[in-house]
Amino acid sequence: MSPTFASLSIYNYRVYAAGAIVSNIGTWMGRVAQDWLVLTELTNHDSTALGIVTGLQFAPVVLLAPLAGTFADRFDKRKLLAISQSALALTAAVLAVLVLTDTAQLWHVYVLALLQGVATALDNPTRQAFVSEMVPPDKLTNAVGLNSASFNGARLIGPAVAGLLIASVGTGPTLVINAFSFVAVLFALSAMHGSELSRPPRGKGRGGVREGLAYVRGRSDIKLLLFVVFMLGTFGMNFQITIALMSTTVFHRGASEYGLLGSVMAIGSLSAALLSARRARPRLRVLFGALIGFTIFSAAAALAPTFWFFGLMLIPTGLFALTVMTTANSAVQLSVSPQMRGRVMALYMAIFMGGTPLGAPMIGWIGDVFGARWTILVGSLAVGFAAAAAILYVMRTDRLTVTLERHPWHLEVVSAGQAAQAITPEQVR
Repeated sequence: MSPTFASLSIYNYRVYAAGAIVSNIGTWMGRVAQDWLVLTELTNHDSTALGIVTGLQFAPVVLLAPLAGTFADRFDKRKLLAISQSALALTAAVLAVLVLTDTAQLWHVYVLALLQGVATALDNPTRQAFVSEMVPPDKLTNAVGLNSASFNGARLIGPAVAGLLIASVGTGPTLVINAFSFVAVLFALSAMHGSELSRPPRGKGRGGVREGLAYVRGRSDIKLLLFVVFMLGTFGMNFQITIALMSTTVFHRGASEYGLLGSVMAIGSLSAALLSARRARPRLRVLFGALIGFTIFSAAAALAPTFWFFGLMLIPTGLFALTVMTTANSAVQLSVSPQMRGRVMALYMAIFMGGTPLGAPMIGWIGDVFGARWTILVGSLAVGFAAAAAILYVMRTDRLTVTLERHPWHLEVVSAGQAAQAITPEQVR
């Protein structure tokens, strides 16, 4: 089997991946339908309202992260995922019914977004940590890359299909499909061979949350990665808002073109995920190079003179954004002890996704006041600052020398220090 798909040789992961791709397609369809509902049917292109919906979906990820991470370390992850996926299916079904019966109001979307956020707060760290139970350590980076490939492969299909369905039959049927897509994951979880899962010792006793925070506090390598993903997640990864605003207010396009943009961006994201799956180890030079690439191409997208040039710039923007995400995710998972993985990944996801409640309303406000282009430019500036700060921090703290070679996006990092040793040289370089 090709190294890119090595994890699919394992039965449990293969079953899980099959269910995940179906669910991910439905999720992307649901996101496009929800955004279109808020922007065009419940408001008159109110970007602040869309920012509030997005923020409510991610706020519980921050508030409940320590507790959710403790649950993921203490209880059976397969059962926790069944609970969280069932809750997500229920909230999706309720929204679909409200739209089909023509009774949906903006406050309904707010409430359901918050409930979805609560379920997501439990689902994210559990799902992230569950990967290491399905595959051995030598295939973990590959599995993380394939998970991202599944998510972004679905992003190629979901938004485009959603745009066509919204234009032809409306948002209600599109939301119905999303609700039913969660059944695929529930079926996959039930079909797994429990005896083949590698379960680490479960955390016991009180103080699990404090232990997780103390563990991260003493790890400068993890704190650096958390800073990077916070800046990217808070200011750079608001495409749910920025693409919608650029499509509707700058280029004055309809639902089909809006859905197409999400699929176009996924070309770059899927390419990055497949490339990440081929890498045996996460590398710092890849992380830094991707941050720089995201800064350049997202700024080019913000300044795009035409709709088609904007779509073209979304391809490398998606590629570099996903490269940062998969590299940081793999580095964190490989560098923590199995007993702490759930709590650390909960904090990781809280910082990455939880920055959205801060960034999304602010990005929406920027769109209302300064225009849609600035919603992307703010992210470009913030991520560029994060890249410069991270590289300088590594050079000064660990006495690293950084050389930029002539080849595009190749950043070579040579260590003479000690703090980065928590992620070993074999894992990073």
